[in-house]
Formats: sequence, structure tokens, C-alpha cells
Amino acid sequence: MLTKPIRKAVFPVAGLGTRFLPATKAVPKELLPVVDRPLIQYAVDEAREAGIEQMIFVTGRGKGAIEDYFDIAYEAEATQRERGKDLSALDGTRLEPGNAVFIRQQEPLGLGHAIWCARDIIGDEPFAILLPDEFMKGARGNGCLKQMVDAYEKVGGNLVCALEIPMDDTPNYGVIDPGTRDGALTQVNGLIEKPAQGTAPSNLIVPGRYILQPEVMKILETQEKGAGGEIQLTDAMAAMIGSQPFHGVTFEGRRFDCGSKAGYIEANLALALERPDLGEHIRAFATEELAR
Repeated sequence: MLTKPIRKAVFPVAGLGTRFLPATKAVPKELLPVVDRPLIQYAVDEAREAGIEQMIFVTGRGKGAIEDYFDIAYEAEATQRERGKDLSALDGTRLEPGNAVFIRQQEPLGLGHAIWCARDIIGDEPFAILLPDEFMKGARGNGCLKQMVDAYEKVGGNLVCALEIPMDDTPNYGVIDPGTRDGALTQVNGLIEKPAQGTAPSNLIVPGRYILQPEVMKILETQEKGAGGEIQLTDAMAAMIGSQPFHGVTFEGRRFDCGSKAGYIEANLALALERPDLGEHIRAFATEELAR
């Protein structure tokens, strides 16, 4: 199937991070570290692995530190060089000129509105969306977006990441109304944003990774507010079902909800345990703490 390649990715990073106050009073939540790399770095690395060339950050007031993070750090780099220190820790933190675009979402009107803010940069190309506080750790070296791009090259159209969760948790997420399933691909018949308890059509949620066709921007342009009084991306995607191919890609890997304190701590612990320089110490410490 002939499809336009996915070259652009949108990172909605305008949220206030109120669940992590007071830490996020001065530091964007996307710069909170998992071990020693910020959440936004993991998301950008995932996008690069999937072949993304242009990173589009939809920011808000007080988020200038994200732009600074992906810039040159003259003082830190010069000091490290003068002292003969290794600079490899900074690998990937500087984006090439023209490969990073920063756009302001001036009002907190929801995820759908944040994506719409990037419409002129997206143009007529399909694009990916990554929510950085959904930390997706792929199995066997393949990140979540790479798994989705591989599926996109086979079926085209629109795709969302699909993840199974307990039915009791579905009111907190966008949920897939599933059709036929072929391996990791599930046909999407509908999408329901935060369904009431006991009404979800499945336990397949959409955890913050999308590949969408540019027509979604025209829908978002005139879309009214939905659940939570916000312009919901889920509603715009649902409007495209039936006119274009739409599939869910079951993610092979682990997902950490770093928008919650518990999920953020879980991510730090899981990655620390895998690190050769930290794993043994952290495992011993955790065992000792549990024995108290």
C-alpha cells in the first residue's frame, strides 16, 4: 500500500502538571527525570527511532525550559570539556536546526485544541502524536511508535496505540469500540472518551500514541467542547472512522502513567533496576525497605 511517510510528530506539552505541585511550580512536568533523563527526552528518542524528522512542541506559558533543554548548553559543555569530562550524557539533547518547532497553545482548551495549534506545520502530511507523560517502554528494542509506524506501512490510514487494562479503570481513558482483530491490529469501530462506569465497549484504551491523517485538523477546527468541557482529540478521531482506515495497534511492552505520582515512581524504580550501574544497589535497598 502506498502511504505518505510519517515525518512529523506533535508533542503536546502545554499542561500545567498540577498533580506534581509544588515540583512543577517552576519546572515543566515533561522535564521531570526518570532516573537521569527527562520524560520529554524519552519521547523524542522514541520518535527518532520511528524515523520522525521534525519535532513539533505545543507549549504554554512557563514552558520555555523545554526549548532551552533541546538547545546548546554552552556553559555546561565548555566546562565539561575543560575538565576532560565525558559529554555522552548529553547525546540526543540537541535537536538539529529546523528540526524543532515550538508553538504556543494560549488557552488550556484540551488535547484536541493543542493538536490543532500545529495545523500549519503539519500541512497535508500524516503525523504522529506522543504524550510524554505516557512513558512507553517497548519490548525487544522496538519502541511504541516504531511498532505503530511498521503497522502503518502495511495498512495506512489512522492508528492508535491499544492497551488492555482492567474494566474498572476504563472511565479514566479513551476506549476503543473494537471490530475484527488480526494479530496486533484491531479494527476500530468507535472511540469513547472516558465512558461512564460499566458502559465501556472494551477494555482497550488509547494510551497517548497516535498516527493520524491531516484531515483531522479540519474536524478540530469547528469541533465543539466534549468531555470535561475541553476540545477532545478522541471526538475528532471518532468522526473519521468509516471514511478512512482506522486501527488499534496492541503495544508490545510496558506502559507507565507518569502523569500520576504512583506511575512516575514505578517508572523510576523499573528503569533503575535495569541499569547496570544502579540495579544491584536499588534491588538491595528495596529488599531492605520491604523487610522493615
